[in-house]
Amino acid sequence: MKFRTLLAASATVISLGFTASPAAAQATRTWVSGVGDDVNPCSRTAPCKTFAGAISKTAAGGEINCLDPGGFGAVTITKSLTISCPYTEGGALAGGNGITVNLPLTSDVVFIRGLDIFGVNPPSNGIRMIGVGTLHVEDSVIRRFNAASSAGISIAPTGTATVTITNTTVATNGNGATGGGVVIAPTGAGVVSVSIDDSRILGNANAGVIVSGASTVMITDSTVSHNPSFGIRTSTGSPTVRVGTTTITGNGTGVSVGAGTIESYCTNQLNGNSGDGAFFGACLPLK
Repeated sequence: MKFRTLLAASATVISLGFTASPAAAQATRTWVSGVGDDVNPCSRTAPCKTFAGAISKTAAGGEINCLDPGGFGAVTITKSLTISCPYTEGGALAGGNGITVNLPLTSDVVFIRGLDIFGVNPPSNGIRMIGVGTLHVEDSVIRRFNAASSAGISIAPTGTATVTITNTTVATNGNGATGGGVVIAPTGAGVVSVSIDDSRILGNANAGVIVSGASTVMITDSTVSHNPSFGIRTSTGSPTVRVGTTTITGNGTGVSVGAGTIESYCTNQLNGNSGDGAFFGACLPLK
C-alpha cells in the first residue's frame, strides 16, 4: 500500500514537472551581454548574446536588459515587450532593419529604451513598425540608415497604431530624394497617431519628418534642422501635423504642406532655412 502511494506521488511530481516546462522556458526578465551566448537561458548569471536570442526566452510583456555595453544585433518583435538599456550602451548594428515591430493586436505595447541603432551596408530602416499596437521609443539614437528609401524610424501600420518618440536623436538617415528621418506612411486601412517630443531630427536626406496617409502627428519641444530637402513635410493623403515649441532651421525648406495640414501653436522658431515655407492657417489656440 505504501509502495503504491509513493509510486502515485512520484508520477504526479513527474507529470507536474513536464507540464511546467514550457512555462519555465520563458522569463519575465532576461539579459544580454557582449560575452553572453544564445544557448544560455538569458538569466543575469547566464546571459544571451543577442536580442534575437533573448526574445524567444522572454515572456510576452517581459523585458530584456543589457548587462554591459555591446552590439546585440537586429531583432523582430511580435509581442508586447520592453528592450531597455538606459544605463549602459545597448547597440544594434544592422544591415536591413535594425528593429522590426510587427504586433498582431491593438492592445500590444512595445518599449524601446536606451539603444544606439546604427545602419551598415546595406541598411533599410533603424526601427520599422508595421502591423498595429503601440510603440514607445525613448532615450535612443538612430543613425546612418542611408540607403535608397531608408528611414531612421519608418512607421507603416496596416491598422490602428500609436507611436511616441521621446528624447531621441534621429540623424543622417535617408538617401537623396527618398527616405528620411521619421517617415510616417500608414498602408491600406492603417491609421496612426504619433507624438515626437524632446527629440532631435538632424541631417536626414530628403526630409526630417515626412507624413502621409491617415496620420495625426504632434511635434513638441524638438529640433528639426539641417535636413537638406525638407524639415517637416506632408506628402499625400489627409495627414494632420501640429507643431509647438520646436526649432525648425537650417533645412532646405522648413515646412512644406503637400497634403493635409501642418499647423502651429505659434511658439515655434521657423527661420534660417533656405526657404522657411509656412504653416497652414492661423495659430492654434493655447489652452
